[in-house]
Amino acid sequence: MNATDRTPADLLSSALAADPGRPLVTFYDDATGERVELSVATFANWVAKTANLLQDDLSVEPGDRVALLLPAHWQTAVWLLACASVGVVADMAGDPAAADVVVSGPDTLEAARACSGSRVALALRPLGGRFPQPPQGFADYAVEVPGQGDRFAPYAPVDPDGPALIVAGREFSAAEVVERAGAEASGLGLTGPGSRILSGLPYDTWEGLNAGLYGPLATGGSVVLCRHLERLGAEALDKRVESERVTVIAR
Repeated sequence: MNATDRTPADLLSSALAADPGRPLVTFYDDATGERVELSVATFANWVAKTANLLQDDLSVEPGDRVALLLPAHWQTAVWLLACASVGVVADMAGDPAAADVVVSGPDTLEAARACSGSRVALALRPLGGRFPQPPQGFADYAVEVPGQGDRFAPYAPVDPDGPALIVAGREFSAAEVVERAGAEASGLGLTGPGSRILSGLPYDTWEGLNAGLYGPLATGGSVVLCRHLERLGAEALDKRVESERVTVIAR
């Protein structure tokens, strides 16, 4: 983390400048057998496209609220950084009725309909696949995002002291996310570049978000993000830890 990094988007920019080819997020879904590995550069490209979707197609502005009804998933991590890039508030598991935009996985579509603003749906299928049949009233993320630009520039500078994240009822500014991620890194066992944390924690708490995204990003480390980790036996987990060169586990 550089001293000039004040927002999560700054952290990603620094990571991109330092080593764009290194792994940042390796995602497993132990219900489907999916494994996806995203380098810093690939992750940043997804973030740029999603931020352009937010800013241009969905017309969000700094301070708007985006309810993320999504599990711990690599695409959720992308949305969190895209929101940070634009300067909108990412409200994890937030109330869709109080949001300007809702982003929903396939299991929360009915709840998401309470949002009177724009609605985006993620199929959460392997390789970022689209819905076989698009949900009525929603834009399919997998259809909308590929055509977006590969570079992103916010129309207005992101205020580090502005609200950036709401999780478990607690609001954080962008600067608070960065500061807390850095301060708590050693407690997670993230000691710097090369640290690799395996996280099976959900994204509905600060602890889950920090272990599964912000902590590794702030320290030059990487995360092996595991959904449905409870389905993995002890022996298989040991093999994953070894094959992925995991240095610390959060579960």
